[in-house]
Amino acid sequence: MRKIYTVVLLSCLLALSGCEKYLEIKPVGSVIPTTAQEYRALLARAYKRVPMQRGTVGFRSDEMQVVANDWDQQRYADWERWNDVAPAPTTNQLDWGGFYNVIFVANHVIENQKQITEGTPAEIDQLVAEAYLLRAYMHFMLVNLHGQPYTKPGALTTKSVPLKLDNDLEGLLSRNTVEEVYASIQSDVNNARALMNKESWEVQFSYRFTKDAVEAFQARLSLYKADWQSAYDAAQSVLDHKSALEDLNAASPVLPNNFQSVENITALERMESSDNNAALAPANFLSMYEQGDRRLALCFSAPNADGASKSLKVGASEFSSTFRVGELYLTAAEAAAHLNKLPEARARLLQLMQKRYTPEAYAAKESAVNALTQEALIAEILNERARELAFEGHRWFDLRRTTRPRIEKVLKGGTFVLEQDDDRYTILIPKEAIAANPELAK
Repeated sequence: MRKIYTVVLLSCLLALSGCEKYLEIKPVGSVIPTTAQEYRALLARAYKRVPMQRGTVGFRSDEMQVVANDWDQQRYADWERWNDVAPAPTTNQLDWGGFYNVIFVANHVIENQKQITEGTPAEIDQLVAEAYLLRAYMHFMLVNLHGQPYTKPGALTTKSVPLKLDNDLEGLLSRNTVEEVYASIQSDVNNARALMNKESWEVQFSYRFTKDAVEAFQARLSLYKADWQSAYDAAQSVLDHKSALEDLNAASPVLPNNFQSVENITALERMESSDNNAALAPANFLSMYEQGDRRLALCFSAPNADGASKSLKVGASEFSSTFRVGELYLTAAEAAAHLNKLPEARARLLQLMQKRYTPEAYAAKESAVNALTQEALIAEILNERARELAFEGHRWFDLRRTTRPRIEKVLKGGTFVLEQDDDRYTILIPKEAIAANPELAK
């Protein structure tokens, strides 16, 4: 029997204490991993532990509203009303510790890569590459939840979240700037790119990262920075060899965010709110879909008396999507438009639209898109992004990185307003985390 060790990683509950230790690390009968197979099992548990928070923050956008039943109102009403200062005790909390839990495992793989046995060099490189990308993605989610938007003037020097790049349990953690966190993320993406060697996985392992996942993440990372050339190049590098889109005009179409869709690149995350069907698409959001848009009937139920509908893209385990081809078409289009490559931008946008609208509606769209100015084309791409990626956890982050618009919600409790460039576009670090580590309040 190998020694049972208290830091047997992912099965432990990790939190940041006042002295920056991870608390409540308990032995669970597991062994210290040594072989490539054991590290693969450890990494699989880390993938499973990735917090599914994209649905929760979607309530803050104009895309989602909470259903009227008391149970879901108690859990999510404060989210859709941007009540971060004094939420009800029943309000669902973001899984701060979960992100660092996954980072802890990723750090363990990275730090011990030279000690991994019984694996080929390619297998070990792949494991380490996935660990780098997991660490990068967890920091990316954290900084976009709790740090100011990269594109907001003055944001780069503001404090955001702590970087955790080692498993020193004694080190004192404090918040890093937005710029520092993004620089670390890019470094991890570069390291993952250098080591990643898997082109694809069997369908049951589609949650694992691949070479295409590296570039898909690079495209999103660059998009959030408004680094248009890098975003365009990364998106194109995937689309050059993986460009198939689901045709929603087909007799039995597959929804694009299905993990078995031809569009799937990485099927890691589901919308958290899908587990209890807590979300509706409000009428004003549904009005963005025009006549002939196949997604309206395929992706949403019949509207209720208030004109709101349930999404048919959530609620079942097959709807798992972190990176997919449709997003890359839109990234390439948006980046090309900002670079004033208008023919390329129109081409990518229309290629997507052709698979989403009826032939008659597409003909009208094609004519309209080809007549748009640069500014109007960018606006149309962003609207198409809202329609295409609805209920996949993108809308809130897209609003943050672009215009941070004023949002007004008329709910049964009254009228609630998120002003233009409101500070609440950045979510407060959870009080429990600050109580455990007062440095997070600085």
